[in-house]
Amino acid sequence: MKDWDEQCLLAAAAEARSKAYAPYSRFAVGAALLTNSGKIFPGANVENASFGLTICAERVAAVQAIMAGELSWRALAVVTAGPQPVTPCGACRQFLAEFAPELEILLGVVDGGAGQHTNLRALLPAAFALTEDR
Repeated sequence: MKDWDEQCLLAAAAEARSKAYAPYSRFAVGAALLTNSGKIFPGANVENASFGLTICAERVAAVQAIMAGELSWRALAVVTAGPQPVTPCGACRQFLAEFAPELEILLGVVDGGAGQHTNLRALLPAAFALTEDR
């Protein structure tokens, strides 16, 4: 049994989703990152007319945790609307792998019940990492 509540983490991601700024894609995403200390950091996607400047919900949550000095993470929940859950994009996968290559990931949809489980290693098996042997 886990020592944290999956439904609570999915609910935090769903709440964060309500704060997304997605006027261009109309695809709101919410994320909630659970740290090893038990704190939850929410994030929502924020779009920009210059699409390359858009930031994903997962990275918003991660940056909030980093800024709070929380660098050890347990799990990430990602919630979207639609018939099926959506995994983090490639950029988010690589960003998250810098801090938690074994991160557990819960994927959910608004009003979708229980989330689907995966982990970062399964989503990004060959993550880029700098080595000391440069």
